Amino acid sequence: MPLCGEMGITMRSAKISRKTSETDIRLTVNLDGTGKSKINAGCGFLDHMLTLFSKHGRFDMEIDCIGDTNVDYHHTTEDIGIVLGEAFLKCLGNMSGIRRYADVFLPMDEALVLAAVDVSGRAHLEYSLDISAEKIGDFDTELIREFFEAFVRTSRMTLHIRKISGVNSHHIAEAAFKGAARAVSEAVSVDERYKNEIPSTKGTLL
Repeated sequence: MPLCGEMGITMRSAKISRKTSETDIRLTVNLDGTGKSKINAGCGFLDHMLTLFSKHGRFDMEIDCIGDTNVDYHHTTEDIGIVLGEAFLKCLGNMSGIRRYADVFLPMDEALVLAAVDVSGRAHLEYSLDISAEKIGDFDTELIREFFEAFVRTSRMTLHIRKISGVNSHHIAEAAFKGAARAVSEAVSVDERYKNEIPSTKGTLL
């Protein structure tokens, strides 16, 4: 990882390309950005959610995906989650200096969502959003879980997302993406107290 400044951490960025018979993805991420994004996932709702994730996590993100959207958005959503998780893992290196844990209660009008993160080296998702609508626009709401499942699997994070309250499906989804972004951003941020340490008694998070 490049070094700069007193804390010894800077420009944690990654660029990844992944091509399969179902999707062709090019993605860049800078964890220490300002929330700038350029998202083209081929799905308006997913573009919106990923833009929110970038803005509220202050991650600079560029994502371009050509997927088999003539079928549905499943492969596009899952594969973007896979590649984004891979990019985060690459950016974090050996995980030294990070805060590791964070949690956020994120309100969006009547909706309230808890997002809690452990950058643990162990991939696990606890997901309880209970979204009543099957679709938001032309996007299957069950794919929100698929995105986060893919993201935690390749980033090796533990993520809990739980709806505390909420009726409007768009509000619940938006609160989930914003809350997850803010929790992840806090968890991967650098803590001066641990700048030269792995935040684990095991000595490794990999």
